[in-house]
Amino acid sequence: MVQIAPSLLSADFGYLAKEVQSVSKAGADYIHWDVMDGVFVPNLTFGAPVIKALRPHTDIPFDVHLMVAKPMRLIDDCAKAGADQITVHLECEENPADLISHIKSLNKKAGLSIRPKTKVADLIPYLPMLDWILLMSVEPGFGGQAFIPETLKKIVELKELIKPKKIKIAVDGGINPITAEACRLAGADVLIAGTAVFGQKSYAKAIKALKGDK
Repeated sequence: MVQIAPSLLSADFGYLAKEVQSVSKAGADYIHWDVMDGVFVPNLTFGAPVIKALRPHTDIPFDVHLMVAKPMRLIDDCAKAGADQITVHLECEENPADLISHIKSLNKKAGLSIRPKTKVADLIPYLPMLDWILLMSVEPGFGGQAFIPETLKKIVELKELIKPKKIKIAVDGGINPITAEACRLAGADVLIAGTAVFGQKSYAKAIKALKGDK
């Protein structure tokens, strides 16, 4: 069954500890952190100090997505703060292979993300190093955007490329019960959802709906 990673970008920032605990009890598989620097994307969010502060409030893995131009300077701090896996962007200013190797040296799972306009084929040189690939189904930087349908073809293409490697395919952006079903059918392993979870009255029902669990 597909796994769900609620994105804290859509949570109530005034009650983050409570929000983390609530989605944990509701059946979330990961907690997704969008770390932004205002350079790689036009927005600023949280960093390692907030990750550290929230780490004691759940045992669920922390999935940290570094939407930053120069992620190397943040990797160590995020790892020490409690990240279980760290994802960097193929399009960042630093060498992705060096970044992935450094994440792995810290005994963390390593992921690589691509923007909607980046080709799946560009990931091929890095596949042997990766635990996780994050396909952005919206332009990164802000929540609440509409799902880009071409992402479904990318999921299918990537699924063929990674066989038989044990790499999880995650999709982030515009996820709701309808797009979640399409992503599941295409072969996605993890769905990252913001308002589709935190914007609902019942987090448990929302997560079940995204998983297709009737």
